[in-house]
Amino acid sequence: MQKVKIKRIHFTPRFFKSFEKLPHSVQEMAKKKDKLFRENPFDARLRTHKLKGELKGAWSYYINRTYRVLFRFIKADEVLYYNIGTHDVYK
Repeated sequence: MQKVKIKRIHFTPRFFKSFEKLPHSVQEMAKKKDKLFRENPFDARLRTHKLKGELKGAWSYYINRTYRVLFRFIKADEVLYYNIGTHDVYK
């Protein structure tokens, strides 16, 4: 897959609310993963993957074994972050 830098990220209010509730250590880890994501959304360390079922069209990437970022591509270089948290973000 061709490497594309993310030029713009939009955020939902739900994303910010969920982010604030995360443990500080997870917030810091999420910031580091966001930097990786902006450079290459398909970096192997992110484990970026398409979602299925009711979330078809959405994507997710890995912060750690427990936490994920739920997002959608608006354009190849522009995304919308919907939510962040445990696997409950898929509900």
